[in-house]
Amino acid sequence: METPHVSVLLKECIDNLNIKDNGVYLDGTLGLGGHSLEIAKKLTTGKLICVDKDDFAINYSKQRLSDYLDRVTFVQSDFRNINDILDGLGIDKIDGMLFDLGVSSPQLDDISRGFSYMHDAPLDMRMDRRSPITAADIVNGRSEQELAEILFTFGEERYSRRIAEKIVKYRNTKAIETSGELVEIIKSALPAQALREKQHPAKRSFQAIRIAVNDELNAVSEMMEAAPDRLNAGGRLCVISFHSLEDRIVKQKISARENGCTCPREAPVCTCGFVQTLKNVYRKPVLPSESELETNPRSRSAKLRVAERV
Repeated sequence: METPHVSVLLKECIDNLNIKDNGVYLDGTLGLGGHSLEIAKKLTTGKLICVDKDDFAINYSKQRLSDYLDRVTFVQSDFRNINDILDGLGIDKIDGMLFDLGVSSPQLDDISRGFSYMHDAPLDMRMDRRSPITAADIVNGRSEQELAEILFTFGEERYSRRIAEKIVKYRNTKAIETSGELVEIIKSALPAQALREKQHPAKRSFQAIRIAVNDELNAVSEMMEAAPDRLNAGGRLCVISFHSLEDRIVKQKISARENGCTCPREAPVCTCGFVQTLKNVYRKPVLPSESELETNPRSRSAKLRVAERV
């Protein structure tokens, strides 16, 4: 096996999980297994549950973690199903959870997956290849208004309407089948000043379509609702996000469990029934170090939020 790239914010995640050698932990976004490997190394009688909906991630990491299989359980599933996953394993509470919400390097680098706007490939973008909906289905099947809403809401693309109009006009002639076709359509819709920006002109649109294909934001929201209730007291929840939409959900869900009291400020006692279940370990997200940014440019937008079960 080739040695994969070091996982984003690896040391920071492992340090903040406060791993006990006999504890039970869950890596909800296994990827190449970098975080899981370091967790497994710290366990003796403890257990690690490795979850990913990508079959490549599961198969690859089984090899990478082959020295620790006595303490690792692999589950191919979406992390939004955390309650079903733990119930299926007969586990009530665990000591820590980690979720890295970014697209993994294999998914970006495997041209056939269609995630990258840098290569011409079939329009796929499915993280779970068992899913019936692809990027081609979104691009060719949604109305102009729906496409504009997807691009604006999930990609924060200010030229969403122009791009949606161009997509519909193009597909009236032929179906859009590849990422290269889509990139050229997006470029044709943008004004000259937008094409001169440092950021690739298709970046926001590809992010938006990928989120729509994989229903990512709803998955994050469902995970953040369920995960804290499956933690033991003192257990840690570590979540790495890569764009503001995900980070906003994580931040708001933690805040709701930390500061969810709706009573007036002047009220002497709480009467709304709020019970704090999480507390932020840090007021602000943990960011990659300068040395990590130098060795792994893909980490530049990563933010790690850490919360502890009260």
